[in-house]
Amino acid sequence: MSTRIYFEEYGSPQVLNVGTEELPEPAEGQVRVEFRAVSVNPMDWKIVAGYVKQWVPLDLPAVPGSEAAGVVTEVGPAFEGFAVGDEVIWNGLVGGYRTEAVVSADELTPLPVGIDFEQAACIPVAGGAAYSALKQLGVGEGDTLLIHGAAGGVGSAAVQIAQAFGAAVIGTASEPNHEYLAELGALPVMYGAGLVERVRAQGKVTAVFDTVGTEESIAATLELLEDRSRAVTTVPGQSSGEAGIAKLQLLDGRVAEVGTLAAEGQITFTISHRMPLIEAPEALEISRSGHVRGKIVLLP
Repeated sequence: MSTRIYFEEYGSPQVLNVGTEELPEPAEGQVRVEFRAVSVNPMDWKIVAGYVKQWVPLDLPAVPGSEAAGVVTEVGPAFEGFAVGDEVIWNGLVGGYRTEAVVSADELTPLPVGIDFEQAACIPVAGGAAYSALKQLGVGEGDTLLIHGAAGGVGSAAVQIAQAFGAAVIGTASEPNHEYLAELGALPVMYGAGLVERVRAQGKVTAVFDTVGTEESIAATLELLEDRSRAVTTVPGQSSGEAGIAKLQLLDGRVAEVGTLAAEGQITFTISHRMPLIEAPEALEISRSGHVRGKIVLLP
């Protein structure tokens, strides 16, 4: 029997329950994976709360979690893509808060040599979103990228990937996170009144990646950026759409690409909390607070 964290009704993280389940045998094109690390994302508590059920309809009970890393323990019939013992990264929509899972093989990416399970579990969402955004923006040598919300999981990944692409980075964050951003190589600025002036004092912005989507970040983007085609947001809405700020488009192959950067030492994920899987409700409460530096990882 394997352990799962599930919810039978929408609500706060406290609606999550701990239970066991008997997993089916992998069918054709499926593999069974023993998870060694599961990453927590803000989308997880939003799914549990029902905030996105219009776009992510679920049959309850359901299991949150969209990224994990582990070891293949069984493969389906006539399958040649992965073998028992392979170390892999999993990325799906829901279903990750488990000790084991039967998943489609096309949701898996080989774990790069030299990357541990905790780091690997952070790659798909934060790393994948950051990589996709910077490719969408065409960020490279000579660019100065402004990242709104640079200290979070996606933002801090984008800081490092942008520098790997040759760009300079200005990042907005609360003052307690300024030292952290400076250590990552970004020029930190405080959000709030006077943001535009503080950013201009650091340099001319040529591209913007917005991970917060507030009225302030949208207004600042419009004032600082001459070419609106070089702005991307992870929080699309009416205001950003009317402003001409593009919605993030996730790229195929992004997990493997970020895995390569991680294996080369060009990106490391800061893990602020390591918690047992059964403490998932507490982990989601921390994530919901909105003050996480880097990532939260659950350990099955």
